[in-house]
Amino acid sequence: MITETKTKPQMRATHLLGKILKAWRTGKRRLWLEGGTWASKTYTTVQFLKLIAENHPEPLTISIISETIPHLKRGAIRDFLTIMGDDLVERYWNKTDFIYHFPKGTILEFFSADMPSKLRGGRRDVLFVNEANNISYDSFRELDMRTRLFTIADWNPVSEFWFHENQLGDAPDAVYIHSTYSDAIEVIPQSVVEDIESYEAKDPNWWRVYGLGLIGKIEGLVYPNFKQVDELPEAAQFYGLDFGSLVDPTVGTAHIIKGDNLYSKELFYVYDAEITNQKISMHLRAAGVNPRCPIFPDPDEPKSAVELRQLGWTVGETVKGKGSVEFGTKAVNNYYQHWTKDSLKCIKEQRNFRYIADKNGNLTDETTHRWSHGLDSRRYAVSSYRPVTAGVNSRPVRYGVKPLRRAE
Repeated sequence: MITETKTKPQMRATHLLGKILKAWRTGKRRLWLEGGTWASKTYTTVQFLKLIAENHPEPLTISIISETIPHLKRGAIRDFLTIMGDDLVERYWNKTDFIYHFPKGTILEFFSADMPSKLRGGRRDVLFVNEANNISYDSFRELDMRTRLFTIADWNPVSEFWFHENQLGDAPDAVYIHSTYSDAIEVIPQSVVEDIESYEAKDPNWWRVYGLGLIGKIEGLVYPNFKQVDELPEAAQFYGLDFGSLVDPTVGTAHIIKGDNLYSKELFYVYDAEITNQKISMHLRAAGVNPRCPIFPDPDEPKSAVELRQLGWTVGETVKGKGSVEFGTKAVNNYYQHWTKDSLKCIKEQRNFRYIADKNGNLTDETTHRWSHGLDSRRYAVSSYRPVTAGVNSRPVRYGVKPLRRAE
């Protein structure tokens, strides 16, 4: 049943909310939201779902799905809790199963696309698939087939995927909406606008995808393949550390090598223009880093490495010098790569870290700095770490110098 819904006066919304409401009121079956960063696609969709949950005359079952639970926690669930604000009643919110029961009987549930039993489970009235380009078409189809009234899907157009391949936006019962940061200009800070627009010259592909919300190209990925895992396996860990700056984050990562497999985890990803080595030490300790296991930091800050050693950390010697970046990149690409599902920012980096093309479209050796921080942390660690093996010196070695054999 389609009903009129009024927003509360205190709700701060963009023009996108009115477009979503129009699609709902006119009885459309599917709504496709494609666009750039800060376009408020996810936040506005959750606002809409709150409105219909509170105002629809009959109870609804609403499902919000993304690729993993950590992705939901950092995205749609966080937005939901923010939007609910003082309206949220704690006893109605099941924090274990991520289900909220509205007073009029509507149920809003969150679950991830990596839970097969959920995909083939119960039916629903309304479905929201967040960042649909990161789930398979088979998974989407399973969910959509079990949805009675309305399906919404959103994404950043990093490249073409099943939506474009199947021309799903052309169906008569569907609405396609394209949006960018300019559609939310009244609610985002001017500093964010300036940062987005600065990439028009620095990284044309980033600007095309995240600034203009147009389909980009994923050609030239530095690390093209990886998988997600629930957690790191049991084995000896070693760590990487990328020091931040006024505008760049400080990133710590943990790593395990088992055979041909490299397993990695994002420990912290902190924007702090005034971060000190004392603070970094606190982040390492909070992340549960073993002081006896080696940490390989950015080699361009040797004084920081010395101070971290003085603070009790086992800081190894990171490979450096001419050719070390290429060496480290190859070292990482020698493995089947895995990130834990909660390594959200590093996963996003790996999906976007590319060689930049010149004005003629030819790939250069220059890479996209914006997506490099967690991956640099991993590169420092993997290129420098030497596992303890019988007969081989296990200490970190300089770039280009082979491990020394112990004397017989």
